[in-house]
Amino acid sequence: MHKKVNQEKENKIRLGITHGDFNGISYEVIIKSLADNRILDFFTPVVYGLSRVMSYNRKNLNFNDFNFNTIRDVSGVRNSKVNLINLIEEEIRIEYGKSNAVAGKYAHIALTRAIKDIKNNKIGAIVTAPINKENIQSENFDFPGHTEFFANEFNSENYLMLMVSDKLKIGTITGHIPLSEVAGALSEELILNKIKVLEHSLKVDFGIDKPKIAILGLNPHAGENGNIGTEEKTIIRPAILAAKKNGTLAFGPFAADGFFANEYTKFDAVLAMYHDQGLIPFKTIAFNSGVNYTAGLPYVRTSPAHGTAYDKAGKNLASPESLRSAMYLAVDILKNRLKHKVMNSNPLGNNLLKDYARTPDGRENGSKNGGRNSSEK
Repeated sequence: MHKKVNQEKENKIRLGITHGDFNGISYEVIIKSLADNRILDFFTPVVYGLSRVMSYNRKNLNFNDFNFNTIRDVSGVRNSKVNLINLIEEEIRIEYGKSNAVAGKYAHIALTRAIKDIKNNKIGAIVTAPINKENIQSENFDFPGHTEFFANEFNSENYLMLMVSDKLKIGTITGHIPLSEVAGALSEELILNKIKVLEHSLKVDFGIDKPKIAILGLNPHAGENGNIGTEEKTIIRPAILAAKKNGTLAFGPFAADGFFANEYTKFDAVLAMYHDQGLIPFKTIAFNSGVNYTAGLPYVRTSPAHGTAYDKAGKNLASPESLRSAMYLAVDILKNRLKHKVMNSNPLGNNLLKDYARTPDGRENGSKNGGRNSSEK
């Protein structure tokens, strides 16, 4: 019995957590998310951050019982502990609520270290705490945000920013671009590709066999048959019809103004044409528990739906719910991917699932995994 328990502990997923902007709420929500030791039953946390900053925040938040294992790299990870890979030794000045280049520099260093480790199969997934999209900019980070950065690092051309909660999953056709450029960026090919990425993710990452996808229109009232814009007739509807020919359960285009009253509950996921069209209703419905997931990548990356929240930094006011949900979702998706792989690679998949486990890099092993089920959210 003890041997089986120890084996399950050894096979827990190693979850990389990048510290984001240390002048925001990232350390507060990381500490609050990991303070309850019961979370260690589901995964092994590996925080990419700064030991002195973590200690400072622990004292400031009065989480004196929160302990962590400071290490240089993943070789020192302990499965029964919160682990922190210390990026530097020198002291860093913390200025809660202020943006500066030093915070941006170490936010980027944390990302590069975590990406290197996941590529080398030393961690299973990455959860990113919020960055400041201005102070992180440099010759090494010339991207609008996490989503585009990860897509570039993993050479993924077809990817999707997907906002996830228990109530709603919504992706955006266009990403972080000016509203004035949205119409010109749309094409039948782009929309069809995003539908394909979303459908694949819903099947593989979320275990939905026949997902129903709703696609929103661009213009008010979905164009009113060309009276208020033609993109629905010339671009969006043809893409939906092409998806249907491929066997996808795609529907629309729907007028966005009334869709989120109750229509969205009839679908497994929604595709919006642009950032705010999707994120405004999502954050209204699920701000505290929402998760930002990058679908279409070879590795799993999630993030809380909120930003650095400088106005709350250092005040012990931040809720850890979104970051904790991001951690659990990363574990669930990794398990669903493995389950899908097992079920589709061997005719005896149902029997194999009784015995599979996940090593830190997400590969099959020979014993049952002690991880958390999706239904436990």
